[in-house]
Parts: sequence; C-alpha cells; structure tokens
Amino acid sequence: MKNFGFVYPAKFERHRGSVLVRFSDLPEALTEGDDDQGALAQARDCLDEAIAGRIRRGDEIPAASPPRRGERMVPVSAPMAAKAALYLALREAKLTKLDLAARLGCDEKAVRRLLDPRHPSKLPRLQEALEQLGKRLVVEMQAA
Repeated sequence: MKNFGFVYPAKFERHRGSVLVRFSDLPEALTEGDDDQGALAQARDCLDEAIAGRIRRGDEIPAASPPRRGERMVPVSAPMAAKAALYLALREAKLTKLDLAARLGCDEKAVRRLLDPRHPSKLPRLQEALEQLGKRLVVEMQAA
C-alpha cells in the first residue's frame, strides 16, 4: 500500500428543501442537512460512521477517488483516520491482532481497543502500533 489519504469526495445536491450528500466511494454513506453547513457537518459524521462500520465488519476501506466536477472533499476525523490507518496496515501485513500485541508487548485486548472505532485511543499508542507495522501517521493541515 502506498500513501493513503482519508479525505473522500462527496456530492452535495439540493433535494426537497434540504441538502443530500452522497459518497461515491462509500455507497452506504448517505446523509442530508437543512443547509450547506448542516449537510457538511452531517457528511463528516456519516463518513466516520461508514469507516467505523467497515472496520467493525472487517470490510475493505477503499482509497478515495479523485473528485469529480461539483464534488467537495470531506475528511474523516483525525481519530477515525488513525484507527483506519492501523486497520489497513494490519490487513496489509497479514497479521493478527495477537501478532501485533506481541510486537507491542501488550495484551491482545489492548490491540482490539486500538482498532475499536468507539474506544478513545491515545494517538501516541496508535503511532507506535503503526510504526511496528512499518508505517507512520502523517497529519496535514489544510484551509477549511
């Protein structure tokens, strides 16, 4: 796996007095808001839930496609992106949670928590786990 970004294109469409948001890369991610600002907030939450669902089910997380005309890029939240990165790195390495726990010198339960989308993991621990898999987490700041 090369570099992997967690910013996905979304189509925002006016529909019957609200703004409908669809993610072509994640067909299960569909939401709406009363206006553009509300739709964007809902899109961010929906995107996190779609990624979390894929992690919980053990599904593939697709790479983001390039945006098409009229689409806006929506980022996955930083905590969810870090967990998704660890999930993808573990799959790519074809290792089990138990294997990673041995590398980290911890219990397998601790690795399960690192991968649990609802558990508030510490960023340094996620970084350490990624480094054990030969990856590094890079944070980027962009204008809103």
